Amino acid sequence: MTGENFKLKTRNLRKTYGSVVALADASIEMVEGEFLTLLGPSGSGKTTMLMAIAGLNDPDAGEIWIDGKQATYLPPFQRDIGMVFQNYALFPHMTIFENIAFPLKMRKMSEADIKANVGRVLETVQLSHVAERLPKELSGGQQQRIALARAFVYEPSIILMDEPLGALDKKLRDHLQLEIKHLHEQLGITVLYVTHDQEEAMVMSDRICLMNNARIEQLGTPDDLYFRPQTEFAADFLGESNMIECVVKTSTSKQISASGPDGAVFKALPNTQLNKGDVCKIMVRPECMSLLGARGKADNMVSATLNETIITGAVTKTYAQLANGQEITSTQLTTGPLGTTGKGSPIKFGWPADRTVALAAGGEAPA
Repeated sequence: MTGENFKLKTRNLRKTYGSVVALADASIEMVEGEFLTLLGPSGSGKTTMLMAIAGLNDPDAGEIWIDGKQATYLPPFQRDIGMVFQNYALFPHMTIFENIAFPLKMRKMSEADIKANVGRVLETVQLSHVAERLPKELSGGQQQRIALARAFVYEPSIILMDEPLGALDKKLRDHLQLEIKHLHEQLGITVLYVTHDQEEAMVMSDRICLMNNARIEQLGTPDDLYFRPQTEFAADFLGESNMIECVVKTSTSKQISASGPDGAVFKALPNTQLNKGDVCKIMVRPECMSLLGARGKADNMVSATLNETIITGAVTKTYAQLANGQEITSTQLTTGPLGTTGKGSPIKFGWPADRTVALAAGGEAPA
């Protein structure tokens, strides 16, 4: 096996601490210029994998390839990577210029080239005017941008980012998410990013590697994970979801049909794991569900009892209960005042078959 044609490739990485498995069978492939995010809750293995790729935490088994070369046990300084941490890791006694110039000096670049390169990246992050300041004289957001500038000033093969926005407030996080995304697009750099924030991963990534219990749960585009989750965990971790327990009636390469509460029959995207008679979960996102009038029709429909309707501003949420007692939610754009339908009233929801996913109940991701 080689990592040829990939900027980064890992194969079956494993790391344990005593009897605790921190990472198991982790395999990813990245092409040049890609932005891949390792997403998952605390303890899911994402930082363990990042540290192994960085050379800061040797795996017990598996392989790491960078630019087609075996790098599993290479020291960090031989891997041609840049690192950005949550705490910025700027040298407090150095000016901003000196902080960014540091990795270039370590590579024995000429003073003229150092000046030109530092000036270029300061312009890129729009902070040329702070070159002579100390880190403590900058805001948190400015310090993070300087940490980014220092990471890509020497044009490493890959930049690794470990929760770089975790310490910032939401408004600044949102701003820097877009700034990092634009820097990535502008410079064509390859980024492996770690976060536990679902929205951050959806906004920034070309692909997302969702991790759970030290393993890769699903790897795909944001669209894949949001609209075609492969497991209950994936459906539940990203965004809101309605999951209705059903029994498979028919299963073909084109569609699944399943019977649910109160005799409802649902059509869903195909799932080769499921066969007739299997218990499954039908998943649909709240924003894909619409309230139907008395004569309204849709691919999938279900009757419910209204619990409450809440306007949150731009969207209106409708909470209801199915015949089996399960609660479901619909989210729609707010188009006017609430109607006269009161709590306890019968209502009907409808949604398209191609926005419906059938998941193995409690199952794992397909191999």
